[in-house]
Amino acid sequence: MADDYELIDSGDGRKFERFGRVSLVRPCSQALWRPKDLARWRTATASFDREDGNRWHGRGALPKEWTIQTAGVTFKLSGTDFGHLGIFPEQRAQWRWIREKVASVAQPSARPTVLNLFAYSGGSTLAAALGGAEVCHLDASKGMVQWARDNAVLNGLADHPIRWITDDAHKFLGREVRRGHRYDAVILDPPTFGRGANGEMYKIERDLKETLSLVKQVLSDNPLFVLFSSHTPGLSCQVAENILGQLFPKARTEAGEMLLEGGPNAFVCPSGIYCRAIFR
Repeated sequence: MADDYELIDSGDGRKFERFGRVSLVRPCSQALWRPKDLARWRTATASFDREDGNRWHGRGALPKEWTIQTAGVTFKLSGTDFGHLGIFPEQRAQWRWIREKVASVAQPSARPTVLNLFAYSGGSTLAAALGGAEVCHLDASKGMVQWARDNAVLNGLADHPIRWITDDAHKFLGREVRRGHRYDAVILDPPTFGRGANGEMYKIERDLKETLSLVKQVLSDNPLFVLFSSHTPGLSCQVAENILGQLFPKARTEAGEMLLEGGPNAFVCPSGIYCRAIFR
């Protein structure tokens, strides 16, 4: 299957990536090594840095929007003021895993139900839906929920059973607990720091325990998995595995680094961690 993403090179605190026909240089705090082919970086379509505030260089060369396909999912991309594009390609392995895991149990008459929290532009939502799940997609940003809906259309999922929710995660989870709504799988990628739909403040070191406690309460009696990922510095794979292992003692846990990967000459670049609690 064709893939439009590639990590071309990295080093000196930056990464050089290709997204379809567009190539970009952006910050990457983990890339403490030297670039392999710095001369090639001069061919980049544009670059972004935070050395003097958030700043694009050559932004005029960027298309306003463009689409790519990676890990079997089609995404609309656009350069934002914060240097984001509407995709986190280090999640590609998780999207493949979600789709395969859901597809292994999905039946036309009995779709597994998946809740995706802090869902951004919907990569995990779309992977679960493409695997055959009924999905609830939640994010605090109305604009990001609309972006995810646009991505659903690009993937032929406009009429698929997906609930699109703009809300604070804790408030929504509390209502779901009271309503008795349950899910076979929950996916969450909480921010280090963020704000809810009505200005609610989220701090991962303070709020993660409550988030996961609520997640446990909305799991069905025969759950499939909980998938947690994070880009928070200092939150290691072992920390995540300890937390999920303690909360879900009957589940099997798997943890590792999320990676940006490219051709054989590019260093693999770590970008966050994941942990899966797998029940069946």
